[in-house]
Amino acid sequence: MFFQKGEPTKNIWYYQLDAGRNMGKTNPLNDTDMEEFVAMSKTQTETEKSWLFNVNDLDENTLDLSPKNPNTPEEAPLRSPREILEEMENLDKETIKIINQIKELI
Repeated sequence: MFFQKGEPTKNIWYYQLDAGRNMGKTNPLNDTDMEEFVAMSKTQTETEKSWLFNVNDLDENTLDLSPKNPNTPEEAPLRSPREILEEMENLDKETIKIINQIKELI
């Protein structure tokens, strides 16, 4: 976290680093991994990986500074096994219909 000296904090800018690889002792974080962060930190751009959090929205009871990223696309809800099977059956029926149409042509 970075703070501006002499000014009360109004917003916290978060950046979610995703280097796209496993990091560790033999594969450490490097300058290339940080390029996007450095560029974006100057403007505090909001993207799928970065966002601003208003300190007035901070829960005063917990002072939890780990809010969820509001810009992350929502994942599609999981379908039930019954829905999956019904879709498979419908696709099978459609496939059979197409195969029969092709057979009529030859």
